[in-house]
Amino acid sequence: MTSFTTRPEILGRFGVVTSTHWIASAVGMKILEQGGNAFDAAVATGMTLQVLEPHLNGPGGDMPALVYSKAKGKIEVICAQGAAPAGATIEHYRAEGLKVIPGDGLLATVIPGAFDGWMLMLRDYGRLSLAEVMAPAIWYAENGHPMLPRVSATIEGLGDFFKKEWPSSYQTWLPGGAAPAPYSNFCNPALAETWKLIVQTAEAKRGREARIDAARDAFYRGFVAEKIGDFLETAEVMDASGSRHRGVLSMEDLAGYSANIEAPVTYDYHGWTVAKCGPWTQGPVLLQALALLKGIDLAAMDPNGADFVHNVVEAKKLAYADREVYYGDPDHAEVPLDVLLSDSYNEARRALIGDKASFDLTPGTVPGFEGQRTRTLAMLDAISATDQTVYEPTMAHLSEKKGDTVHIDVIDNEGNMVSTTPSGGWLQSSPTIPGLGFCLNSRAQMYWLEPGLPTSLQPGRRPRTTLTPSMALKDGQPQLAFGTPGGDQQDQWQLAFFLRYVHFGMNLQEAIDAPLFHTSHFPASFYPRARQPGMIMAEKSFGPAVLDDLRARGHLITEAEEWTVGRLTAARRDPDGLLRAAATPRLMQAYAIGR
Repeated sequence: MTSFTTRPEILGRFGVVTSTHWIASAVGMKILEQGGNAFDAAVATGMTLQVLEPHLNGPGGDMPALVYSKAKGKIEVICAQGAAPAGATIEHYRAEGLKVIPGDGLLATVIPGAFDGWMLMLRDYGRLSLAEVMAPAIWYAENGHPMLPRVSATIEGLGDFFKKEWPSSYQTWLPGGAAPAPYSNFCNPALAETWKLIVQTAEAKRGREARIDAARDAFYRGFVAEKIGDFLETAEVMDASGSRHRGVLSMEDLAGYSANIEAPVTYDYHGWTVAKCGPWTQGPVLLQALALLKGIDLAAMDPNGADFVHNVVEAKKLAYADREVYYGDPDHAEVPLDVLLSDSYNEARRALIGDKASFDLTPGTVPGFEGQRTRTLAMLDAISATDQTVYEPTMAHLSEKKGDTVHIDVIDNEGNMVSTTPSGGWLQSSPTIPGLGFCLNSRAQMYWLEPGLPTSLQPGRRPRTTLTPSMALKDGQPQLAFGTPGGDQQDQWQLAFFLRYVHFGMNLQEAIDAPLFHTSHFPASFYPRARQPGMIMAEKSFGPAVLDDLRARGHLITEAEEWTVGRLTAARRDPDGLLRAAATPRLMQAYAIGR
């Protein structure tokens, strides 16, 4: 007898789209029905999410994607994570009186990569025209959409701040002087006009690829870049540091940017090969956790029991400690992933997982990196532990100036697959650029202002982002695409989902519906970079017996209400061509569609 799930696992053979908003999923399915492939659908879905969830992502943000092209026969990474501007030096930021980069404002901005990443996906993997995939997002920006209550609350909580400090944001998000009511029809005419002008500019070119490249030029070297440059030339705005600062992003930084394609990092686990983006993301931390857990008999445990949660959390503490010391942009720093994913290294690390909760931040020691480990730990010792909630912006109080992320998984009937986690450029990150209808990102908060580390602020270096989509292969064939918003929790929730799916015979929806948990034991990637040693947030649906058992093992437990943790989505293609998709019921927004 099939277990009850909050929603059905969607089944079909034509195509499946799952995302963090029901309208965006419907848009993606519309594109498939039009004759587009998974890449066309992902681009249209992603552009539409910038309109529907502006508190979670925007055109000025970031976008990593894992893509599988049936024609190419391999998984690739589209890196649309912009790097630090040429003027972003540690010396300059320290001269501005900063010890930690603030989580908003103009100094928190890196080069916006998302738009170029979407255009690269469309040009090199899709087949529909620029105008066709942009049309749904333009329609919703121009004609409106039901304002999500969480967006409404975010805007209302920031209304006074916007009015006083960021007047262009006030004009955009509080038209008429009031925050839009929940579910009221909301339009962003400036954004609609920006996109329409990009499309019109591109249409002057001949040929599909030339038009897409013209759109990229319009954004990074044309009128969009000019308006960004004009604004930044004089803007000096308040940020989370409590002071006003000018930005360092320039038109030259924008003009020199382009998204790129890379190979993924992979790890074999119980018959599956999991693919992640490289160490410029936190993605390999999931692979490290799998390497640690490979030697523990999780299948013998209750997937909703204390043994399972304890072992998974303790493995994550070790993996994330290594993230803090070793991860960074591999174009600018040596990252010893071969050691971190090796059997010998993880056998030694696995021995540190005991019966009781660890309260220590314990990165491993990699030969040749001892000094880097010492410097990182010394810097992290200066960060105070906190009893305030950290990591998860979606779960934060809605009036705080925090944002989060969205996620998209798409599979078409040809076997093409996309898993992508766009983020950044949310309405809380910095003032709206006048005349464009969107703002810049705040990803630079993930750099450190301590020199000599792989994540130290440095011009041209990518920040070690939290954005981390996932794919998995079975018997050499890509079958599974999954992911979630959630900052530092992204790979924590994905790990729980994947382990339950692999070891316990759950379908996609069952694995998503299962009670979720995460730890805030290690330093957060977001300002002010706090940590809560030994802390686990777990949904009450685990039950008192399990939560008390975890407390008896020494874990500090924060009980979250049922159905409040995580925003997972997932899609799968079986070897016979059957497609499956699922989406979380949590927050009552995400939706899977397919036939």
